[in-house]
Amino acid sequence: QTGKGAFFEVLLMPLIEVRDLKKYYSSGLINKQYSRAVDGVSFHINRGETLGLVGESGCGKTTVGRLLLRLVEPTSGRITFDGTDIIGLKKGEMRKLRPRMQMIFQDPESSLNPRMRIGESISEPFRLKLRGEMSRGEMKERVLELVDMVGLNPEHVNRFPHQLSGGQNQRVVLARILAIKPEFIVADEPTASLDVSVQAQILRLMMDLKSEFGLTMLFISHDMDVMRHMSDRIAVMEKGKIISTIDN
Repeated sequence: QTGKGAFFEVLLMPLIEVRDLKKYYSSGLINKQYSRAVDGVSFHINRGETLGLVGESGCGKTTVGRLLLRLVEPTSGRITFDGTDIIGLKKGEMRKLRPRMQMIFQDPESSLNPRMRIGESISEPFRLKLRGEMSRGEMKERVLELVDMVGLNPEHVNRFPHQLSGGQNQRVVLARILAIKPEFIVADEPTASLDVSVQAQILRLMMDLKSEFGLTMLFISHDMDVMRHMSDRIAVMEKGKIISTIDN
């Protein structure tokens, strides 16, 4: 099949498929007890779609996000990314896949090296991924493009994370992620640590970037109003299980 029909068919194919995903934590040496952080979760995320994952604190939603990127190893289940079962991948194979899958954490400052200037943090993916393929001048130019794209000023590249606000640091995190050109992003309550006045700016920026780059996203939050604004579909999580899915 060719033409527009084939194009839209590709867009509608799931980029992420999760089947019966479980993560249990054990405690006690003799009489072991198990905490079911994630207990048989199944869902899919189509290309270019944002799936919202909402629930109270401790329901397991952050664990789901970490499992999708294999930052945490699952107890059992299946995670398929672009047709590949990533649970079966070895560390070296997973390392090659990681640039396509990125995560935005709650606290932006903890995501940035406090000893590195902002420009160095944003250019780090270029140094690691394109070693020897990009000159210093090209790297600097690309960093300034990314800085402008996320709404920062050129002078910010010479500052350290502690010299910026929480909202500015989250913009830095977004710029660094965009440098890698990922296809899929897990956003784990990315505005939770920010002032209310800044939250709307960051959310609007994320929506603009998602549209411009065709990103696929899992957006995690406890705030249903934010979910309705950010998501195409919403999955409600409770005690390690998804109890309902809502079309937004």
